[in-house]
Amino acid sequence: MPDASRPSGDPVGRPAGHPVGAGRYAPSPSGDLHLGNLRTALLAWVLARGTGRAFHLRIEDLDRVQEGAAARQLEDLAALGIDWNGEVVHQSARHAAHEAAIASLQERDLVFECYCTRREILEAPSAPHAPPGAYPGTCRDLSPAEREAGRARMTALDREPALRLRAEVSSWRVHDRWAGEVTGTVDDLVLRRGDGVVAYNLAVVVDDAYAGVDQVVRADDLLSSAPRQAHLAHLLGLPEPGYAHVPLAVNTAGVRLAKRDGAVTLRDRLAAGEDAGDVVERIGDSLGVPGCRTAADLLARWDPETLSREPWVVDLPR
Repeated sequence: MPDASRPSGDPVGRPAGHPVGAGRYAPSPSGDLHLGNLRTALLAWVLARGTGRAFHLRIEDLDRVQEGAAARQLEDLAALGIDWNGEVVHQSARHAAHEAAIASLQERDLVFECYCTRREILEAPSAPHAPPGAYPGTCRDLSPAEREAGRARMTALDREPALRLRAEVSSWRVHDRWAGEVTGTVDDLVLRRGDGVVAYNLAVVVDDAYAGVDQVVRADDLLSSAPRQAHLAHLLGLPEPGYAHVPLAVNTAGVRLAKRDGAVTLRDRLAAGEDAGDVVERIGDSLGVPGCRTAADLLARWDPETLSREPWVVDLPR
């Protein structure tokens, strides 16, 4: 497999002749995957395999890494019957490609330094109709003297300026398999944070293109990010993927499922006396296909057109 850390002639470090047509699952190794994560992974795998695509795994380890979590996540996915093509890519090994993408935008004057703190952004007046916390453009068009003052301030705070995209549109349209045509806000999103870490929106666009991913399946809390990511792909000269956002898993109070809800991971369920087949069966029940014991069963029996757009309420025996 080519070295994922080295660019090879295009903005994302994609190997020449890399095949296109793939789905993916890309967990953050912040802990064990809960049932909602596993359901999304299964749906991503089924939608890729069911359409003749390759399926890739990427560990998004730029932030929030728990030691040993990535290995456990891969073991749990395999236990459900999920397989994947090629080696698992670690996002942290893709630094050179991320920086090359930023450099390609800088060459076109599409990047500017931002000296604002998060609190300042949250407290600043936003443009009409902008979502809460949207970047108000404070540092977009500073004079040279103002930029110099901003850099001095960052030095005093022992921080580097964040790098933001100089967005040229205010909205972008994407197509989602279930939500249809979605038009969302595009703002001057962060490309590299002040701590030097490449931002999620940049990394995910670059890394999906590297892997030939043209089908992005993930939870629907990320649907609002799709337009800005698709626009960024457009600016980088990369194909815009198709999207398929699936409903979140929630607890009985209607709150997004989390590990604090109790025995919600595969390992928790195994400790409670269940096996991996029982977990797949519970997920299959949520999709209207009872009796599925493996990922292959779901692939054979589940019709994506029947997916409910309502959240999956997870009510587990203790």
